[in-house]
Amino acid sequence: MSEFTKTLCPYCGVGCGLEVSPPAQLGKATNRDGQGNPTWRVRGDKAHPSSQGMVCVKGATIAESLDKNRLHYPMVRDSLDQEFRRVSWDEAFNLITQRIQTVRFTQGPEALCMYGSGQFQTEDYYIAQKLMKGCLGTNNFDANSRLCMSSAVAGYIQSFGSDGPPCCYEDLELTDCAFLIGTNTAECHPIVFNRLEKYHKKNRKVKMIVVDPRRTPTAEAADLHLAIRPGTDIDLLNGIAHLLMRWNYIDTMFMDDCTSNFPAYAEVIRHYSPEVVARQCGISIEDLETAARYWGESRRVLSLWSMGVNQSSEGTAKVRTIINLHLMTGQIGKPGAGPFSLTGQPNAMGGREAGGLAHLLPGYRVVKNPQHRAEVEEFWGLKPGQISPNPGLTAWDMITGLESDAVGLLWIAATNPAVSMPDLERTKKALLRSPFTIYQDAYYPTETSAYAHVLLPAAQWGEKTGVMTNSERVVTLCQAFRQPPREAKADWEIFAEVGRRLGFEKEFAFANSAEVYAEFVQLTQNRPCDMTGISHEQLTQGPTQWPYPAKKVESVFIDTETGLLSFQPEEETFSDKEAEKKRKYHTLRMGKRLYTDLRFHTPDGRAQFGAYYSKGLAEPPDPDYPFVLTNGRLYGHWHTQTRTGRIEKICKMHPEPFIEIHPRDAAKLGILDNQCVQVRSRRGKAQFPAKVTKAIAPGTVFVPMHWGSLWADNAEANALTHPESCPDSLQPELKACAVQLIPISVEVAVKDYQFQSSQC
Repeated sequence: MSEFTKTLCPYCGVGCGLEVSPPAQLGKATNRDGQGNPTWRVRGDKAHPSSQGMVCVKGATIAESLDKNRLHYPMVRDSLDQEFRRVSWDEAFNLITQRIQTVRFTQGPEALCMYGSGQFQTEDYYIAQKLMKGCLGTNNFDANSRLCMSSAVAGYIQSFGSDGPPCCYEDLELTDCAFLIGTNTAECHPIVFNRLEKYHKKNRKVKMIVVDPRRTPTAEAADLHLAIRPGTDIDLLNGIAHLLMRWNYIDTMFMDDCTSNFPAYAEVIRHYSPEVVARQCGISIEDLETAARYWGESRRVLSLWSMGVNQSSEGTAKVRTIINLHLMTGQIGKPGAGPFSLTGQPNAMGGREAGGLAHLLPGYRVVKNPQHRAEVEEFWGLKPGQISPNPGLTAWDMITGLESDAVGLLWIAATNPAVSMPDLERTKKALLRSPFTIYQDAYYPTETSAYAHVLLPAAQWGEKTGVMTNSERVVTLCQAFRQPPREAKADWEIFAEVGRRLGFEKEFAFANSAEVYAEFVQLTQNRPCDMTGISHEQLTQGPTQWPYPAKKVESVFIDTETGLLSFQPEEETFSDKEAEKKRKYHTLRMGKRLYTDLRFHTPDGRAQFGAYYSKGLAEPPDPDYPFVLTNGRLYGHWHTQTRTGRIEKICKMHPEPFIEIHPRDAAKLGILDNQCVQVRSRRGKAQFPAKVTKAIAPGTVFVPMHWGSLWADNAEANALTHPESCPDSLQPELKACAVQLIPISVEVAVKDYQFQSSQC
């Protein structure tokens, strides 16, 4: 028996495999945290197909946070101005079920809301959907994926008829041209970038284009960096399409046979001449033409994007315009090519599969589709019409619902909206109005715990067994390697117990998470994300990529020179040498790339072009607020620091927030390097030490998004952002808002700007 337990890193959507062993087995090699306490040893899993043994600093140090500032017992209080008191689980469950029933029968089920997280395992997501959307009859379940990947979901559905990234990580090492837009992959998805960068360095004919107003570590590695003005992504993409059309770099046969709506798109791109686009984007015509030539001359083009595209009032339009470039050049359904959204959170993909957004149902179904509702109702044994035909409240709708007293109960789990939501002061005021907030998390305190009436201690990474799906659709079993501390419970167990106490005993009669997953995958049968051949038991043999239907299980062989796949039935016998090869690639590519047959999930089987003119930022700069503020992650930290803020090595790596300002802008305002700068928007203010650098484009400033009130004074990026959102995905434009900068004297900075470094 191996001393190591196989699991998955619980941070970003790369989905890196980890192996963990206990301190007791390590003797002198024992790892220790900042206080000298022994910690679990973590290393990369070399057998994991996605990460191949690589691990970044977050994954390497994850065990150091396991026992720091944990919430151990249920806690309650009658009002927010009181102290919490410890109660039993029985008392907590009774209080919660009583409040649910009261709200349900006085205000109606539409007054019940749950806000979940891409930190959930798929089993947690699924039980939450069954409880809220099925048994309670409200679609008011949304997740922080709404702030993360919902534009990618909407773009894939509108262009291809279904969600689901069609590519895989192997494409990083097969492409001729990597086009990265709105993603600082080197810091936010480092293991993905490691694979791409190694391949790029070895193959100098391979081109890398990075589109970003910042010269990030990602952009440093590019052959071409396009530092466009924020909000001009569609201008750029349409401008590239204009040149591809002019130079005849198009696949007319593919478009004729496999797509529709190209004439409408062609009419749009006709207006995006190089002169117009270069002026709008703030780049040279030469660079624009180089980007178009790289794309047009490459046999295999892979596009990668993340929050810089999705977090936009034009998010879905941007995603579809990226996809348009692939459709007009036939760059999809083959090795090394395709539109590839990089998922933000470890199981945001699993949440999409389980229906974990307010407009979705399990198995890549949508709430508005009568047939989809009927299928889920029948499977769950509900009466027809039990599932509401109306999409539920999004995360921001829940905030405005609190303002209007339409929300009677808010249940938040595994996320920290008191830092991560836009327009933060408005968000906090709304949370103060909540009649009853349940907050379920592993750590205490967090910024959101200040707004809770009930605290529920949740088991976290390593303390519960369940499944997660990464950005390339690889499903991994995350096995528990320790018991939850004190009275903490798995999220799905908490949801299921509440369901049973509400009278739904048979609906939640699960003995363990394996049974939960076994039920969930049945709802994926004959769906684009068919996982009926996957189980906890099967996953103990290694990760598996979907689609993986039970009725057609195939082993996959890869020609390492061409990247082409060949498939063999599972029951076929092999020689010893063939069997060795089979084991080697069995878990690597059990599912195919999507759309290899060039047929899509639309009614006519054709991919749909989307025709969009650029509208620009929802809040452009003006004389009063002349700068565009953008924000993002740093390499070491994760989201709102609930974990990473408790890890000494990472705190030393990133001791404080900052604001990046171009030297030209700094000189105009008299701002010196390290001087404190107050940043004001129409909604709030924050202050940061200046980092004067040419790595940011003039007119644009950048701040990291990780620091909430627990970790620094007055340095919350989302105190500045606005809630304007994409009309299709309803994802807020967190990436851009208009701000003004005011330099602060050293004396004022010392007095008013004290970072709480003792937290680290």
